[in-house]
Amino acid sequence: MAEKIIRTEYSEEMQKSYMNYSMSVITARAIPDARDGLKPVQRRVLYDMSELRLNHDKPHRKSARIVGDTMGKYHPHGDSSIYETLVVMSQIFKKGMPLVNGHGNFGSIEGDGAAAMRYTEARLEKFAEEVYLKDLDKTVEFIPNYDETEKEPEVLPVRVPNLLINGAEGIAVGMSTSIPSHNLGEVIDAVMAYIDNPDITTSELMEYMPGPDFPTGGIIANKSDLPSIYETGVGKIKLRGRLEVELGKRKSDKDKLVITEIPYTMIGAGINKFLIDVADLVESKKLSDVVDISNQSNKDGIRIVLELRKDADVERIRNILYKKTKLEDTYGVNMLAIVNSRPETLSLRGILKNYLDFQYSNATKKYQALLEKELDKKEIKEGLIKACDIIDLIIAVLRGSKNLKDAKNCLMTGDVSNIKFRVSGFEEDAGKLHFTEKQATAILEMRLYKLIGLEILQLEKEFKETLEKINQYEKILSSKKNMDEVIKSDLQSIKKEYATPRRTCIEDGKEAVYDESAVSVSEVTFVMDRFGYCKILDKNTYDRNKETIETENSYVVNCFNTDKICIFTHTGNLHQVKVLDIPGGKLRDKGVPIDNLSKFDGTKENIIYLSHAEGLRGQKLLFATSQALVKLVAGEEFETNNRTVAATKLQEGDRLIAVQLFEGQTDVVLQTSSGVFLRFRTEEISELKKNSRGVRGIKLSQGEELESIYLLGEEPVIRYKEKEVHLNRLKVGKRDGKGSKVRL
Repeated sequence: MAEKIIRTEYSEEMQKSYMNYSMSVITARAIPDARDGLKPVQRRVLYDMSELRLNHDKPHRKSARIVGDTMGKYHPHGDSSIYETLVVMSQIFKKGMPLVNGHGNFGSIEGDGAAAMRYTEARLEKFAEEVYLKDLDKTVEFIPNYDETEKEPEVLPVRVPNLLINGAEGIAVGMSTSIPSHNLGEVIDAVMAYIDNPDITTSELMEYMPGPDFPTGGIIANKSDLPSIYETGVGKIKLRGRLEVELGKRKSDKDKLVITEIPYTMIGAGINKFLIDVADLVESKKLSDVVDISNQSNKDGIRIVLELRKDADVERIRNILYKKTKLEDTYGVNMLAIVNSRPETLSLRGILKNYLDFQYSNATKKYQALLEKELDKKEIKEGLIKACDIIDLIIAVLRGSKNLKDAKNCLMTGDVSNIKFRVSGFEEDAGKLHFTEKQATAILEMRLYKLIGLEILQLEKEFKETLEKINQYEKILSSKKNMDEVIKSDLQSIKKEYATPRRTCIEDGKEAVYDESAVSVSEVTFVMDRFGYCKILDKNTYDRNKETIETENSYVVNCFNTDKICIFTHTGNLHQVKVLDIPGGKLRDKGVPIDNLSKFDGTKENIIYLSHAEGLRGQKLLFATSQALVKLVAGEEFETNNRTVAATKLQEGDRLIAVQLFEGQTDVVLQTSSGVFLRFRTEEISELKKNSRGVRGIKLSQGEELESIYLLGEEPVIRYKEKEVHLNRLKVGKRDGKGSKVRL
């Protein structure tokens, strides 16, 4: 058979294939359906557990069994995603209403992973069984599975707005969904209000459902932003942990600041990260009032304890924790769901509308199915009651029949041609029989004990109940108002049995304000060794070990903890680091690389001058470049909040070679790379702005550069090529003057 080669444009094929892949991920993997609020993998796990009869009152079954069955029948995408779904649906700290009851290690709020699926067991929660899986056969459509060997529900007949109650998180191709969880009772109240008034506004709905209710509790601190989020379906929620103050019972006991609830976004590794961040703040003296940190959380809840110094400023500590750690975080809301096979961002009213449309459809199918069932019962019971009234005739027909077919034909059509009655007198009445096929079948299958008087009375009672049910179902199906009442009654019963108190507090919290200048001021010493490792030492440590510290370190700067360290480099940049951001340490601690605390890159830049910001205020700095451009700059020029700024402007190929503190010296000496010295008055150096290049200090020959600059002070003697140079003895000339130069 000859090969068939199809020629196509590569870009078109790639575009088509990628679009197919994208839509598959969006609609069949990552985004929940607006009707039942479930992703396909969640729906399949719950349905499979239902098929395995893993009800809440049955024994747990191995998770591996559930995962294997789900993967083999419905979800052929790997066991890890299925087991992860099973685990998350059982975690009370991730789901507003858990759907799976796990037995074994199913992970923890602190980020511990679940045990392997071969070690854990699971079954359905009663809530999932009653609210998510009830009436499967009467409501939703079933579709073929991936290989068309099984049937699976298109959606589950979820009786509550699961999209709101348990929320959703998922990342697809080019889009994602992030819906917070809400309180079951409040959501049901909002649904009933929407049923009563379909034109209800978002603000009116929020009177019943004021906002999200996260499983971890905490505080929503931007209440005023919630109406906009529910109106548009997108926005940001500001979450905060809850802190409580525990006063020491005795004088010797320390007061404690206890974190009892955390933001939902801190679940997992966020708790350990928070502890590390707090420890860093304590070490850097920003939380100097905290003397100890301990995580006392257990299965009963979160308890992170900060022990405080006496008379600690609790409000300041609270603000620092909110400002500098993940104890205050942002939850991005994007209420994206699949509506009619298309992804759509929904408002609160949009979610409720889609949910109710789904409920009306399910209720209609359910009560139509129940009505048909009761009509069948009515037909059969009518036949049985009638048969009991003429039981002698029925017996005569049966005794006179050669086979079941003749007897059934006689009961349905009155045909007595094949019936030989043993007692005459029944022929005429038998010819009048006209039971339906279902009635005839039921009569032929009826047992003799049904002829007992009490059984006949029971049959008549059941017939009456059937008529009442038929009347009830027809009434429900005949009016939308009646359907609304049924849905509301169902929701009220769910609320009564499963509703829980709200966990999350909603308020317009005050902005956390942390003024670093308000930190208690103390004298400290900044030290940095020749490898660029730096740390902060307290004053007492420096005073006791002054000689050692100055011997072992390239830079030693005494300053205050509220100051900044200024680093001037040969590229003309000024890098600034807040002293509070530099970790404190002991004498023999290594410290941290200065590169990690600033934008300074030790592999590309050389430090020319290092000082603290307060040391520059009110002073002047002398700048000199390799192309012999010099200038004086006021220290106030470098007062900035930016971490990195240009300290001077350099020409192409030029570099900064010196920055010196000018303390009123009268003379300056320039030294070039070829051994030329020039001395002149400092009054000839112009005071300029930091973004200027400067003025020429000395004329350079081809290939010559300025190598050093000296302000004449107490030690005017230098060594140059093994020779002593007495700078004070150099003749004073003019800046850039030829006759004033001295060559050694």
